[in-house]
Amino acid sequence: MTDSQNVNLRIVDLRGKALDSHSVNQAVPRASVDIDVAIGQISGLLEDVKQRGEAAVVDVTVERDGVDPRPIKVGQDELANALASLNPGLRKAIEESIQRVRKVSQATMPKPVSVELAEGALVHQRYQPVDSVGLYVPGGKAVYPSSVIMNVVPAQVAGVPRLVVASPAQKDFDGRPHPVVLATAALLGVDEVLCMGGPAAIAGFAYGLPQIDFEGVNLVTGPGNIYVAAAKRALRGTIGIDSEAGTTEILVLADDSADARFIAYDLVSQAEHDEAAASVLVTDSTSLAEAVLEQISAVAGATKHAQRVRIALEGQQSAIVLVDDLAAGIDFANAYATEHLEIHTKDDQATLAKITNAGAIFLGQYSPVSLGDYMAGSNHVLPTGQQAKFGAGLGVLSFLRAQQVIDYDQAALGAIADLVDNFAKSEGLPAHGEAITARRDR
Repeated sequence: MTDSQNVNLRIVDLRGKALDSHSVNQAVPRASVDIDVAIGQISGLLEDVKQRGEAAVVDVTVERDGVDPRPIKVGQDELANALASLNPGLRKAIEESIQRVRKVSQATMPKPVSVELAEGALVHQRYQPVDSVGLYVPGGKAVYPSSVIMNVVPAQVAGVPRLVVASPAQKDFDGRPHPVVLATAALLGVDEVLCMGGPAAIAGFAYGLPQIDFEGVNLVTGPGNIYVAAAKRALRGTIGIDSEAGTTEILVLADDSADARFIAYDLVSQAEHDEAAASVLVTDSTSLAEAVLEQISAVAGATKHAQRVRIALEGQQSAIVLVDDLAAGIDFANAYATEHLEIHTKDDQATLAKITNAGAIFLGQYSPVSLGDYMAGSNHVLPTGQQAKFGAGLGVLSFLRAQQVIDYDQAALGAIADLVDNFAKSEGLPAHGEAITARRDR
């Protein structure tokens, strides 16, 4: 692709139209691979891993990636060698990112609470880390040491005692995970790393791989493609999951004060991830829309992954959306519920106050999504596909369970014994009340 080839980023004109959730997501749908369809495509593989363990993981890796991932357990020497070979400049960037994510994670660690309802009547709430977590780090079209950081650091701050990283075998590295991924895991002190990827890795996390003495985990976190997201949905219940963090999405909400070239770069930056990535601009300014269209072909044409970017930008999931005014743009953003929301408006804070649904929000022209991908201190593992309407991005809370501890003495229980007894009888459960009155009568 060259600068002279225009990117046919479509324009969707929603001026004068209703902007409810159905109409918005029908006008700008996500990529055509449906997660329910994806579950059907991988269900046999998930069952195969459950039944055959390591052999199933090896077979699917050889078939689809052309490499043998054995040994699936990455050795300590391999981790140490990867760290020793890490480029010093990159190591400095990784260490700075770790420090920033750790600082935010520590600041957001919840504190235990005790509530005294009456003398001797206490309810405490404490936070317990999950016992074991599988941290998925994707491979495929890019290398993601940043995802190692985003997964591992908040889990460490939460106090998770057992952390396992899995990342796909790479043909370019003799069937081993990318050495920078291994180096980052080693830098963070993670010593349990597995060479496996895709939905097979999620199944391996869920069921374990007894052939290599790998015990399954209780929770799986981390981003991936549609098939990884599908595996997480299909196996939820066998394992806990953070969210279905699938193919990346960016929505830029902007008015005529925005810089068209910055927006073009930001749309391209997310389209770089995957042909199914969604890059959407929502604006009430036709002049801004035209300016972004003028800029985007040159920006896309000059980037390394120009063909991938072009496919993503010309897909049904990407568009420039015209709306009547900024209020309508806000309605669109809340209905669309994007993974990444950038706000480029005259009064960013006033706009922010009206936003309810987004995985993460990037405020102003100097807070681009790519900053959050690496160095902002925020977490880049975020809910996609409208899940921001009910889910949150990865963070220290993802690895904690709130537990309430009920702590009443004899007098405090006796003071409400009759009330509990009345409640229990009204529900037709008299033994509940008797368990209370027996203590009072004693």
